[in-house]
Amino acid sequence: MDSKRNEQRKEWLKKHPETEKKPSMLRRKSDHDYQQPCIYMITIVVKDHRPLLGSMKAPDGNHPRPWIELTALGNAIKNEWNNIHAHHPEIKLYALQIMPDHLHAIIHVTERMPQHLGKIMGYFKKDSNKCYDGQLWEESYHDRILQRAGQLKQMCNYVKDNPYRLWLKRSQPDYFTVYHNITIGDTQVEIMGNRFLLNHPVKEQVQCSRKMTEEEIESQRQRLRDCDNKDIVLVSPCISNGEKEIMKCGFQEGYPQIILLENGFAKHQKPQGRQFKACSEGRLLLVAPWPHHNERIKITRQQCNQLNELARIIVEEL
Repeated sequence: MDSKRNEQRKEWLKKHPETEKKPSMLRRKSDHDYQQPCIYMITIVVKDHRPLLGSMKAPDGNHPRPWIELTALGNAIKNEWNNIHAHHPEIKLYALQIMPDHLHAIIHVTERMPQHLGKIMGYFKKDSNKCYDGQLWEESYHDRILQRAGQLKQMCNYVKDNPYRLWLKRSQPDYFTVYHNITIGDTQVEIMGNRFLLNHPVKEQVQCSRKMTEEEIESQRQRLRDCDNKDIVLVSPCISNGEKEIMKCGFQEGYPQIILLENGFAKHQKPQGRQFKACSEGRLLLVAPWPHHNERIKITRQQCNQLNELARIIVEEL
């Protein structure tokens, strides 16, 4: 990391010192009762991301999609996980996907537990570690609380499709690599995705006032739908409602996009949801001028202006 990038990070951390307090994998809610009934998505990672639990396999006669062939250790871990309900009947196991170096699972705490969820995850890790000579797991685990309507189905699909996403990532590794110290104008940024979109000959900035009416937004959406040339790269930080709606329409219509982010890239981060597929197809580039942080920090007006200026430079000067 060069001196300019270091200075940018130092300035950021002065304003947001809390961003270095938590490891990137942890997502604890300080005001949440982890003994109460709730649905969680759990992620537990093998220490140093060693691929000890299985290997990626191509589709075959028995598997229409990419799949994970578990090792003996992977099968032992699967059995240990499925035994959680026997030891803790208040926990219902919804979904499990073991990957080569981590596992994703969805659980439903159906009634108040006598112990904190973290304790129970600790018991699982301790019991499953008996199947391995050494320390199998990274410290702690990641949890995501599923509360919104439709979120359970969405996350179950996410867990099920994990092997397919890994297959896509491995088939296009360049699109899922974070590149550091890329210069745009006088700003050092990090990028992930199809970096060649920066040099695309036809780019258009999507910048909308927060006061933009629904009729004006729909007019811009219709313009994208009616355009014969879908090879225009749309560039935006997607801050205002109008920008989000127009970029969403552009995504649905197949336009390649460059999206500027207020939050940088965490270790092992990859795009989520529809952005993942777009990234694998070379239709997306994510650009982050500032370091990653775990906290939810409201974007400032100055940052909005900086992101919009960066979008202008990408469109007009690159």
